[in-house]
Amino acid sequence: MEKKQPNELTALEALSQIHSGHLTSQGLMEACLERIYKREQTVGAWQFIEPKLCMAAARDSDNSRRTGQLRGIPVAVKDVFNTVDMPTTYGSPIYKNHTPHADATTVAMVRASGGIILGKTVTTEFAYFHPGKTANPHDVTRTPGGSSSGSAAAVADFMTPLALGTQTVGSTIRPASYCGIVGYKPSFGLIDRTGVRPLADVFDTVGLFSRDVNDVAYFAAFLSRRPSLQLNDSTGTPPKIALCHTPEWSSAEPDSREALCTAAKLASNAGADVVQITLPDIFAQVSASQATIVDFQAAMSATYEQTFHRDLVSKIYLAHAEVGRACSPENYAHAHTILRSAQIEFERVLEGVDVLMIPSSCGEAPVGLQSTGDPIFNRLGTALHLPCISVPGLLGSSGMPVGIQLLGRRDNDKRLLIAGKWVFNVIRP
Repeated sequence: MEKKQPNELTALEALSQIHSGHLTSQGLMEACLERIYKREQTVGAWQFIEPKLCMAAARDSDNSRRTGQLRGIPVAVKDVFNTVDMPTTYGSPIYKNHTPHADATTVAMVRASGGIILGKTVTTEFAYFHPGKTANPHDVTRTPGGSSSGSAAAVADFMTPLALGTQTVGSTIRPASYCGIVGYKPSFGLIDRTGVRPLADVFDTVGLFSRDVNDVAYFAAFLSRRPSLQLNDSTGTPPKIALCHTPEWSSAEPDSREALCTAAKLASNAGADVVQITLPDIFAQVSASQATIVDFQAAMSATYEQTFHRDLVSKIYLAHAEVGRACSPENYAHAHTILRSAQIEFERVLEGVDVLMIPSSCGEAPVGLQSTGDPIFNRLGTALHLPCISVPGLLGSSGMPVGIQLLGRRDNDKRLLIAGKWVFNVIRP
């Protein structure tokens, strides 16, 4: 097997080599920057990056006697996380020259642990639907997904081993599927969101990207201060999987349907107990209810921008905000009632199984950069505050990645991550 270049290592592989003295932070950073220099003009993953700052931080890491959980590891940060030493634009020209006075909690934790903030990655406007410049690294005529577009693309293109993103609808799981990497949305509230631009506060969640399930588990264990989330080298016992055609199944394209069928067969052949289930009727209302709540809150979270800089807000954001403002208090309350009922029902659905297996996306990444794709298969997990992971390894008819999504019980992220690692090892080439 050909030896990996430093930028191709997983985060844990790089960390191990740094601790053993076989790799320096400077060597890792140089490889990442070289990849960025070679590919950034094509992929467009970065909103801000300053190579001199990166190399200075890497030198400091190598010269320091301090050790940390992320010592010398580059981390890309979605441009909705506040950074004290880098512009934070939230994907909007309104904030072109905005530099916050403090880091987001997660950013500060990365720095305190010895990690190096590589730069800020492109986000859609206010982490909603208006796309940025980023292209899919596997085919630059296609979208990388959103809203965490740059974070997903940077990890997929070997520019960084780890990246921070967010998810309010499908902003972590869908880009991970389109870009062929691991995307993990923890249970709601597991990772602190202080210093992250809000979109819809009842759903906003910090998301993580990597190229290996062990990496996101390690990263999440650190950021959530829950060491038990880390995974060991064992693949574990085969999980019990509930295969499900959710009420959104009609939106699944042939590539997504085939990928789900293939993943289920591979899992079953490898020893997993795979059962097919049908969700109760209440779940047919979950996606619409989630959309209602997001638009209602999106209208509120960008009140300042819509009032004082309306000409600089995208038409698509304004359109969703108008829908949100038109929503009556009664309809808004009803949407919450639907989701509370579905949360209770979901606990019953998962009785006797470890995870639910559904599509991560409608199919391969759509052609064109005018849209980031349909998040319909991501609303369920976000709406119910569930931990979700998109597992890569399968391809569609055009050779583009198609992810498989696993959903677990709320606040039982460890069980989801164990199942995610097992499926990851089974379906990847």
